[in-house]
Amino acid sequence: MATVQHWSGQEAHALRLALRMSVRAFAEHLGVAVRTVSKWDKLAAATEPRPDTQAILDTALARADAAAHLRFETLLSETGRPALSPGLRVTSSGPRMWDYESWTDDLERTVVELSRQNFTFASSLLIRWTSRWRPPELDDRGLYLFARSTALLGDLQRDQGAILGPLSAQHSYAKARSVFSQLDIPRRVAQLDLSLAVVAEMSGQLETAAHNYETLAVDDRLSCRDRARARLWVGTALSKSGNHTYAARVMQAATREFEDLAEPDDWSVAHQKLALAHRGAGNITGALHFIDVARTSGTTDSPMQRVRLDAAHDHILLSDRATRDDGLVVLGQAAKVAAQYGLVHQLRSIEGIKAMSEGPTGPRRQ
Repeated sequence: MATVQHWSGQEAHALRLALRMSVRAFAEHLGVAVRTVSKWDKLAAATEPRPDTQAILDTALARADAAAHLRFETLLSETGRPALSPGLRVTSSGPRMWDYESWTDDLERTVVELSRQNFTFASSLLIRWTSRWRPPELDDRGLYLFARSTALLGDLQRDQGAILGPLSAQHSYAKARSVFSQLDIPRRVAQLDLSLAVVAEMSGQLETAAHNYETLAVDDRLSCRDRARARLWVGTALSKSGNHTYAARVMQAATREFEDLAEPDDWSVAHQKLALAHRGAGNITGALHFIDVARTSGTTDSPMQRVRLDAAHDHILLSDRATRDDGLVVLGQAAKVAAQYGLVHQLRSIEGIKAMSEGPTGPRRQ
C-alpha cells in the first residue's frame, strides 16, 4: 500500500482528486475547514499541513480503496514528485498493490466462469495476468497468484479436452506444481499431483493413475475431501480397466466418506460412477438405481455435470435392447450440450458410446 513520507498541499490535492471529491466534500471527509483544502489546492508544494492534519491525511489514504490508490499514485507520478515511501512501493516491473487485488478478484471470477463452462471468458481472465508477468518478476504473493492462475488454466484445458502436449492441462499442472514447490506449499503441490493423476487416467494410463490415486488417498498433505476423491478415482481407474466389482467396493467406501463429510455434490458424483461400475459388471438394475440417485441429488447443475450424468445414463440404457431407443435420445441431448459448451473430452466419450452401440454385435458392455 502506498504511503506518504511528508505531506504537502500537492499530495493533499492529489488525494482529493483520487477520491473524486469536491473541495467541500473533502473538507468534511477530513474534518477540516474548507479554506484549508482550498489553500492546499492553490499553494500545492509551497504549503504543508500541520502534523495533526498530516496524520488525518495518512488515515484517509490508508482507508482509500485500490482504485483510489492507483489514481493517487498516478497523479503524483505525473507531477514528478517522489512522495511515496520507496520501501513500500513495488518496482515498476512487478505487480502493485491494486494489481494483486484485481488479480485475486479475477481468479474468483474465473472459478465461477469455469463452473458455468464459460471457457472463453475464463481464459481471458487468466491470460491477462499470466501473459503480463514472468515468474522472475514476481514476489511470493505474485508467484502464488501466478501458480493458482496456471492451475486453473489446467482445469480449463482439461475440461476442453486438451490433455497432453505443450498447450495442455498436463503442461499447466506441472508448471503450477513447480511454482508451488518453490513456495513450499505442500497442500497445493499434492492437489496438483491429484490433477496430474486425473490427466493420466484421461489419457488412458489407467495403471499409473490408479497407483497415484492410491498413494494420494492416504496423503496427509491433502484435505479429507481430496483424499476421499482420490479414493473414488481409484475405483474409476479400476472400473475403466475392467475390474468393476472391486471398483464398486472402493467407490462405495468413498461414498460413505462424502456422506460423513456432508459433501452432496461429491456424493452425487460417486453414485454416478457407482452406476457405471455396476453397468460394467452386468448389474443393469443396480446401475439404474445408482444413476437415479445421482440424477436426483447434488446441488450443482452445471452443463458439465448434466452432460456427465446424461452420458452415464445413456451408457446404461444402451446396454439393454429394451431401453436402447431411450438411450439414443439421452445420448443426443448430451452431445448437443457438450458441443454447445465446447466440452471436447465429453463429446469424444459420447461419440465412443454411440460407436459401440452401433457396432455389428449391437450394444456391448465394457
